Amino acid sequence: MKHKHEDDEDNGNQISIELNEEMAEGTYANLVMIAHSNSEFVIDFIRLMPGVPKAKVKSRIILTPEHAKRMLYALKENIEKYEAVFGKIKIVEESQRYPTNFSGTIGEA
Repeated sequence: MKHKHEDDEDNGNQISIELNEEMAEGTYANLVMIAHSNSEFVIDFIRLMPGVPKAKVKSRIILTPEHAKRMLYALKENIEKYEAVFGKIKIVEESQRYPTNFSGTIGEA
């Protein structure tokens, strides 16, 4: 499976992105922990299973601050498109807060 980056059509450049079968299956995560330093954002995608006290990080993505902000804008745009078709996404406040072993500022999603 190959994808073309939309922004590159305007300036005549095209990027071919390959997605192998294993990666195309995706990895389920139901908790995201975010930490940052002055030069990078570290995003851990975690699978938390009911009744299991230990959660497992399934993927860690490290981004520059600029790319983290670009991702924020892209995610916001996609959520707006999703809600226009399927309605508002409701966020249920969870009574349980998840423990973390990160230092610094943490964001959860």
